[in-house]
Amino acid sequence: MASSSSSYIFLILLFIILCVEPSQTKSIYLPRNNFQSSLLVNKHENTKMPFKVHYFPQILDHFTFLPKSSKVFYQKYLINDQYWNKDGGGPIFVYTGNEGNIDWFAVNTGFMLDIAPKFNALLVFIEHRFYGDSMPFGNNSYKSAKTLGYLNSQQALADYAVLIRSLKQNISSESSPVVVFGGSYGGMLAAWFRLKYPHIAIGAVASSAPILHFDKIIPRSSFYDAVSQDFKEASLNCYEVIKGSWAELDALSTHEDGLIEVSKLFRTCKGLHSVYSARDWLWEAFVYTAMVNYPTEANFMMPLPAYPVEEMCKIIDGLPKGASRLSKAFAAASLYYNYTQTEKCFNLEGGTDAHGLHGWDWQACTEMVMPMTCSNESMFPPTSYSYKEFAQDCKKRYGVEPRPHWITTEYGGYRIEQVLKKFGSNMIFSNGMQDPWSRGGVLKNISASIVALVTQKGAHHVDFRSETKNDPDWLIMQRKQEVAIIQNWLDEYYKDLKQN
Repeated sequence: MASSSSSYIFLILLFIILCVEPSQTKSIYLPRNNFQSSLLVNKHENTKMPFKVHYFPQILDHFTFLPKSSKVFYQKYLINDQYWNKDGGGPIFVYTGNEGNIDWFAVNTGFMLDIAPKFNALLVFIEHRFYGDSMPFGNNSYKSAKTLGYLNSQQALADYAVLIRSLKQNISSESSPVVVFGGSYGGMLAAWFRLKYPHIAIGAVASSAPILHFDKIIPRSSFYDAVSQDFKEASLNCYEVIKGSWAELDALSTHEDGLIEVSKLFRTCKGLHSVYSARDWLWEAFVYTAMVNYPTEANFMMPLPAYPVEEMCKIIDGLPKGASRLSKAFAAASLYYNYTQTEKCFNLEGGTDAHGLHGWDWQACTEMVMPMTCSNESMFPPTSYSYKEFAQDCKKRYGVEPRPHWITTEYGGYRIEQVLKKFGSNMIFSNGMQDPWSRGGVLKNISASIVALVTQKGAHHVDFRSETKNDPDWLIMQRKQEVAIIQNWLDEYYKDLKQN
């Protein structure tokens, strides 16, 4: 927004990461999708979706037998049965919802609608607890740790398992095979669902799922090194301008009327209260543009042109040499926030949560601890990671201690090739190397049935977007590979079902 939205997805999303700048004692949060365009606020409400809305009576706590565990809340899910061959035992394709309104993910996961006719599949999109309309305690769901304590990935996976089993019983389709799909955090959930509930889902398609972005499995600088590499490949000058813009912003903020000058340069609707707002505005534009560096025009995070990283760099490279690096960085970032040229000014502070994402703050402070740093090679200011300060901040905000090793304890991650090769099967991990989250994904085949599909030009779960006439050949081929693998899973299932 030139007006704003207060959390990632991202699922966008995005993930809260605490960094400490070496030259400061101030702890900062890296930006989390705070500045979406006003064009996107509740955009799914203006989009006619080919789904029927349902609500499932879900229990609060699947893992204890206390009296309050059986409290019921109503979990939203969407269904499209237009192409389903119920009598023929057609498959059920289930999207494991991310950290946000399920409508948003349904609108942006056209791949499932595109392939439903081929497979005669029933489509189901399930909303994640504590997001969208699926609030266990209504308006008080985010009130305190006593209510938020029921928000975690294990409860979410159990929700999906219970709902899927009940749905199959209610529609008298017990023998229909289930394949789960998910992108980003939803992709992580899809992969983990296949591991935890193999008797419910015969396979999982996990797109841009950074399941290895925990503990010290990958270098902590991987994410921001990847963002920087995207810009460097587009233009070395572009990379160097952005890298140098942070120092100029810091220097400008030290002037007597520094905030007034920054507000003027950034065309803010109101005067800024902190230079960090401008810093985060730039930072976020570059990060999310790298994530959604799609080969065609798209309107996921923002309305953007094809290959927006290259377009940003064209803006920077086309400006006069005498222009400051900061003004060039602002001009490039404006593409992200104002590609449609409809914004007269920018609101950098005081946003809203248009997609219902801010429950992720709690998840990142409890189980989804994904440490990140910025190296000297990054185009962002060098940062280190302090778990102590991160934990202190979470304790202050929620009164809880993070569990930084819980995800790898619960789902694994270390030595994943050896582990999954022994007991896993029927999983697709798709990643595009333009996506900075790809560095935390599975990038090599693990076995004949646990396959990594990697594209050099791909961005954040681009394979899950609706097909268009302008799709490049590599994207068309990737989707064909996914369809062929899913078909093989289903053929094997129906063959075994017939024999038994």
